Amino acid sequence: MRGWWQELAGLVLPGACAGCGEPRAVLCAACGRALDGGAAGPVRPSRGPRGLPPVYGAAVYEGAVRAVVLAHKERGALALAGPLGAALAAAVAAAAAAAGAAGGGAAGPGEAGPGAVGPGAAVVLVPVPSAPRQVRARGHDPVRRIALAAAGRLRRAGVPARVASVLRQVRPVADQAGLGARERRANLAGALAVYRGGARSAAGARIVLVDDVITTGATLAEAARALGAAGAGPVAGAAVVAAPPGSFVRIRSSTRTEQHSCE
Repeated sequence: MRGWWQELAGLVLPGACAGCGEPRAVLCAACGRALDGGAAGPVRPSRGPRGLPPVYGAAVYEGAVRAVVLAHKERGALALAGPLGAALAAAVAAAAAAAGAAGGGAAGPGEAGPGAVGPGAAVVLVPVPSAPRQVRARGHDPVRRIALAAAGRLRRAGVPARVASVLRQVRPVADQAGLGARERRANLAGALAVYRGGARSAAGARIVLVDDVITTGATLAEAARALGAAGAGPVAGAAVVAAPPGSFVRIRSSTRTEQHSCE
């Protein structure tokens, strides 16, 4: 009920842009451009954990982008799921295209540039699960909501895409805020598992793990481990709405000129 009222309020009440505060705009044009996914590219956290699949991000996690992500996640600004989903869709397309260029497996960041997913290639978006207590407190599951919006965006672009919410937490974890990379890995080790029968729902497609933000990569690495342990097949890659500025990978184009993705 809380989520329903939040969505209704977002439709009928005047507000301000979640990114910059411009009045009477859920998301102004300038902040919307920061989430258009045009700069989606590979990201690699410093000292990324073992088992982290290739990750693609759509935007830099700072300024307006950070404000929009937090407004959707923590303040229930559900109308922002659409633009956040569009950004995530661009990152998913880049991750799936890179995996396809590498022969269906996971390609390392920079091995294949982002592009359109090949025609007929089914993509399954597997969202990182939120803790049940967080879902209750927020009134919604932000990552799943963004994933559903992204899958819809991909389908409208001709890509067969769907969401498979097959992961669950099997033990409590501490709040990750303030934890370093090693502490996050220890906090999440063995914390996720696949629902019974969940592996079958993701079989035969390119599996792309999705989250709103990547910090150290510990959560995505644990999600990939859980899917592998359940026999869900190889993870093609991972996609996030945003990543820290320093984590975007420098890639070289075919002309050998150095380019910067999202920097």
